[in-house]
Amino acid sequence: MAVGRTVALAACCAVARAANVYVMLGLDTVTNSGDLKDPNGLKGQLQQLKSGNVDGIMVDVWWGVTEPSPKTYKFDGYKQLLDMCKEIGLKMQMVTSFHECGGNVGDACSIPLPEFVNSQSDIWYKDQKGHEDKEYISLFADNVTIQGRTPLQMYGDWFEAVASTFGSDIGSTIVEFQVGMGPAGELRYPAYQLSQWSFCGVGAFQAYDKNAVASLAQAAQAAGQSGWNHPPQDAGDYNSRPDQVAFFQNGFQSDYGKFFLEWYSGALISHGQAVLSLANSAFSKYNVAIAGKVSGIHWWYNTPHHAAELTAGYYNTNMQDAYGNIAKMFASTAKAGIDFTCMEMADSEQSSDCKSGPEELVKQVAAATKSAGIALGGENALPRYDDTAYGKIESYKGELADFTYLRLNGDLMNGDNWNRFKNFVNQMHNGEAIKTTIVV
Repeated sequence: MAVGRTVALAACCAVARAANVYVMLGLDTVTNSGDLKDPNGLKGQLQQLKSGNVDGIMVDVWWGVTEPSPKTYKFDGYKQLLDMCKEIGLKMQMVTSFHECGGNVGDACSIPLPEFVNSQSDIWYKDQKGHEDKEYISLFADNVTIQGRTPLQMYGDWFEAVASTFGSDIGSTIVEFQVGMGPAGELRYPAYQLSQWSFCGVGAFQAYDKNAVASLAQAAQAAGQSGWNHPPQDAGDYNSRPDQVAFFQNGFQSDYGKFFLEWYSGALISHGQAVLSLANSAFSKYNVAIAGKVSGIHWWYNTPHHAAELTAGYYNTNMQDAYGNIAKMFASTAKAGIDFTCMEMADSEQSSDCKSGPEELVKQVAAATKSAGIALGGENALPRYDDTAYGKIESYKGELADFTYLRLNGDLMNGDNWNRFKNFVNQMHNGEAIKTTIVV
């Protein structure tokens, strides 16, 4: 050491960010008639959650329940739930659920869209065989007038009704609106409907309804390629494997393939931007978070083609960063965070046959949100009660603003499952001290 030079060593600790923990309520917590199901039983469960240091709950606010006729809104059951949460001291994440309940994994309910839209024709996603999916209005019908209003106008009116009804509690008890933008509340196409698909098929492009066909033809004409006015004819079906179909072997890399995928994913991002803009207009005056849900499509992730992501609208090949593009749109439109699924999954748990990469996928999405400067929220894709799953979720704690557990039920609340969950909550709340040494 040089004479006269003083070196001081100072040890300090940096604390890793803790994450809030919420629990998703049952899909039928508020019934088709708009009433709170089993309020006494639910109150007991909420009190137990509070005793376990859970920060709050997430609940689907169903369009099909809350707007029984055009511009007539009924939020009674949700107001009762809000009062219950205020009394107990739990926060609320509200999901603006513009999709049908029923038909997805774990759906134990049947809540259709409002009858005034459900009875309409030519506004639904359609596959190459003509099968229509009525879970969510096709984004290609966003500006089609239905009984005097377009779907986008309907969503905007509904957001304003929510703000008017719950305004005094937005930003205090209600801390987040997760904006539904597609099937299962996720910004995606219904490429893997359970009535048509089984794991791990590539899914099917949803670009055959008349509005989609017109949009694609217009885009092809604008590109000077009028012959590109159709979806890929060699992309197989819902349950095809990538090696069985030409499009996912090399077609996706062709000029036509790139054009189609840009149009298909671009339409999805434009739809998300339109809906998020309406939500932001209604809620930006409140100190409340806005988020959107992105699906964790992990099968075929570890391949050049990312086939299952492509059919869902996530253009994550050909040097494209699907999640980076979505995150940038979320940030610029509403400073909205991304809520992402499959946080509990490990690569080692997946079959090698489907080239799954849930861990790599989560890391890509986390990097996208960090780059865009927006929050990342997480969910488990499937119910898990084991320490292995909890440990995987905890490994992402430093990236997460919050985590929402799927879902509240008797299995979670009893015996060792409850004890393990309480420990998980405490681990998510506690920052880990990281010792550092500074030389001065």
